[in-house]
Amino acid sequence: MSRLFTKQAILRAKELGVADQVKFIHGDAAGYVSDEKVDVAACLGATWIAGGVAGTIELLAQSLRTGGIILIGEPYWRQLPPTEDVAKGCHAGSISDFLTLPELLASFGNLGYDVVEMVLADQYGWDRYEAAQWLTMRRWLEANPDDELAKDVRARLTTEPERYAAYTRECLGWDVFALMKR
Repeated sequence: MSRLFTKQAILRAKELGVADQVKFIHGDAAGYVSDEKVDVAACLGATWIAGGVAGTIELLAQSLRTGGIILIGEPYWRQLPPTEDVAKGCHAGSISDFLTLPELLASFGNLGYDVVEMVLADQYGWDRYEAAQWLTMRRWLEANPDDELAKDVRARLTTEPERYAAYTRECLGWDVFALMKR
């Protein structure tokens, strides 16, 4: 997360009147454990910080008060890709990188956690998420035509809409799960 996003989060917390109830820390989350136990510990879309879902849940639990909630955001297969190439088209290394939704839910139970809430991204939500990135890339290119990354960003913007429609939109889902220790 860039420092700009951290500053924006702090400003938004002030706008919502909750700045005294949350704390934002800018830094590498890999291995991070809070000095004080918290009510909610979250990792949304970065479970690589502790080697996958199980390791990330174990890491987050170290910062959690008894009775607290873990929020974890994780992709899952809406439908199994028919080939490894299709999985790679979804930005996965292989089919085995993600589970189906029932398998992912079962994995939380196997780790000793109850799923107490989940918010699934539907295809419309995925469309909005992906398309917002395309607009951001386009605006960045207009503002930074001579940047050393411009060629790579242009290439990605040229291919991403088709890649998304061909692969991710049908095969990959994403969810935020709220978990409590049994």
